[in-house]
Amino acid sequence: MYDLAVKYLTGKHMMNMQSRNQYLQELRTEYLKAKNKAKKGKLLDEATARTKLNRKYLMEKLKSESNLDRLPGERKKRKQYYDAPVISALATCWKIFDYPCGQRLRTSLREEVDRLRKQGELKCVDLVAKKLKTISFRAIDEKLKHAKEVERQKTKYHGHANPLLYQQIPVKVFAEQDRTAVGHLQTDLVEHCGASAAGQFINTCSNSDINFGWWEGQASMGKNQEAVNCAADTAFKRFPFSIVSDHVDNGTEVINHLMNRYCQEHNIDFSRSRPYKKNDNCLVENSNKTKVRRTVGYLRYDTDEELEIINDLNANELRLFKNFFCPAMKLVAKERINCHIKRKYDIPKTPYKRIMECKAIPKSTKQELKKIYESLNPADLKRKIDQKISKLYKAYKAKKNQIVDVESAKIKKAIKPRSVRKYIAQPEPVSVR
Repeated sequence: MYDLAVKYLTGKHMMNMQSRNQYLQELRTEYLKAKNKAKKGKLLDEATARTKLNRKYLMEKLKSESNLDRLPGERKKRKQYYDAPVISALATCWKIFDYPCGQRLRTSLREEVDRLRKQGELKCVDLVAKKLKTISFRAIDEKLKHAKEVERQKTKYHGHANPLLYQQIPVKVFAEQDRTAVGHLQTDLVEHCGASAAGQFINTCSNSDINFGWWEGQASMGKNQEAVNCAADTAFKRFPFSIVSDHVDNGTEVINHLMNRYCQEHNIDFSRSRPYKKNDNCLVENSNKTKVRRTVGYLRYDTDEELEIINDLNANELRLFKNFFCPAMKLVAKERINCHIKRKYDIPKTPYKRIMECKAIPKSTKQELKKIYESLNPADLKRKIDQKISKLYKAYKAKKNQIVDVESAKIKKAIKPRSVRKYIAQPEPVSVR
């Protein structure tokens, strides 16, 4: 060792990091065997002269356990701020709020963590709760990568939607619809016909508010004028504010004399989209996927029992969960840069939050909504939604004379889906003969 050190002192060799650590490892053995401080001091003086390192730094490296024992190329692992307890609690909240993106989940975490802890749905210490409230949406997406991959593996298969009267109803494009005023709706009909549109089947009248994103739905049997009009009237009465205008597509089930007369009697401005232009009704089209299709799926429902279950779900748990606890982003600006379109969105907020911030809504309405909000438990709502989805699927299976007990059924696939919802979300295959 000393011969090697002499070579470095004479300048014949340049001491790099690897050779310096090798020298210090040999010196450490003698340093730890030293019985008095004087001998240790001499060894430190010698090491300082040879390595040109600080004396205090050398004392740390010559301890019995130091970074000299680290393997070549091995770096000290950085301590994680968002550790396993935070990731576990984050995954729990992600499932409770129906698997939102990081931006929307961040809003829910800041507002609902204390509520979930108080209601016993989220069990974590104060430090974990504090981290959940301050975590950024990019960190959320990063920490949920593994949980998302697990869910993706569990859900391998996904589901992939009178000329004279028409002349009387004005055509409005999306740019002409007021997104800042209160009470402007978009309406669309969602068919639950499965792979065949023959015969009578259930349809959901989906209604979405343009300003706040508040959604209401009501199902009807068939597409006749009276049934659809009755479903629309029931859904309109659930909105916490009065309806000013209603914008629909070009289907005859919503554009008819009965619907036109209803809007005239209730002082509702009635307008329609351009033919074959779904973007004129884009907000409700988006709600059709997130509120209707993701819940009841693509199967065929055509019995009174199924109609009762769907309407029970729409009138109670689903509307409360989506309107009070599911934040959504609102498009603020759109700019074209060369061949790309740059979109800017506002902070994700729930429809309830947007209504509470609106000055045009009366205080009495806000107090009623606040009272409802404080009485709700999002985790309990999510459980009830899943229970009713399972009940709907069992009713569908019983109708088809198939296996009713989904949990005990032997699914002959590589991966068993996570819940009944994934069976419902899978469209039935259409065979071409």
